[in-house]
Amino acid sequence: MEYIWLIAGFALLIKGADFFVEGSSSVARLLRIPTIIIGLTIVAFGTSAPELAVSLSASLADSNDIAVGNVIGSNIFNLLVVIGACSVVAPVAVDKKVLYGDYLFGIITTVVMLALFIGDRALSRVDGCVLLAVFGYFLFQMIRNTLASRAAGGSASLEEQALKPQSPLKSVIFIAGGLGAIVWGGDLVVDNASLIAASFGLSQTLIGLTVVAFGTSLPELVTSVVASKKGENSLALGNVIGSNLFNILMVLALSCTVSPMKVDVLSIFDALFLIVSSCLVWYLAKTKGSISRGEGLLMLLLYGLYTVYIIVR
Repeated sequence: MEYIWLIAGFALLIKGADFFVEGSSSVARLLRIPTIIIGLTIVAFGTSAPELAVSLSASLADSNDIAVGNVIGSNIFNLLVVIGACSVVAPVAVDKKVLYGDYLFGIITTVVMLALFIGDRALSRVDGCVLLAVFGYFLFQMIRNTLASRAAGGSASLEEQALKPQSPLKSVIFIAGGLGAIVWGGDLVVDNASLIAASFGLSQTLIGLTVVAFGTSLPELVTSVVASKKGENSLALGNVIGSNLFNILMVLALSCTVSPMKVDVLSIFDALFLIVSSCLVWYLAKTKGSISRGEGLLMLLLYGLYTVYIIVR
């Protein structure tokens, strides 16, 4: 029965992502907002819902190591697998403003997180409030950029302008319905994949590092790949950048605000790997202004090596 629910979960993820991308792209055209901003906000926050649910549940259950591992593991997956897979589907062009703006801000945020880890090997409620304040600043900047874009008449491409947007009501229904299917599908995949893995005798720790991290990031993967196939690469890139920021500044921040947490030494090494990987992807995008299929395959290989490392350790 678990296998049937697992397949149903994947089906919900794929179809939900299709509707979610359609609705989000339509909203961008209706409001004359650049697709990258929609990806950084609505799509990113929506697809990070599973991470928020899992980490808050873990925090309330005093399983704080799961909350920390979920955030870092999901961010590494988003960066290397989601962007890597999108690049394999179609080379991802990277806008310089995004590269030197939101992407660098994401790297700085990750460095701040690492500094908090190293400080006293714990995250306090004060640390959580600091991260939430930074999140508020990020939202403020997004709103300001959105208003500036609308005042300038938007920056939609010729292809975007040629596409007729759906009605506002239909767009909202597509977004809400798609998001609901994504979250439900993600839950089905994580729960049933965990049961299947446990039936094969895998330890709960290994399941958490692999199945849970992969499962909670499936919405980002499916949504971004679907967006790439539809030619919405900026939506895919914005989804990853926004999701990673949301995971640190909202998911992790709320988790340690609810329950202060100790940080394992291994989490510090994982955070270092995340920073190094982020800098590598930034360099790849900077050299040619895009991430090619070959570079996407390299990113997928790097994630494969990281997975082998966490299994061995």
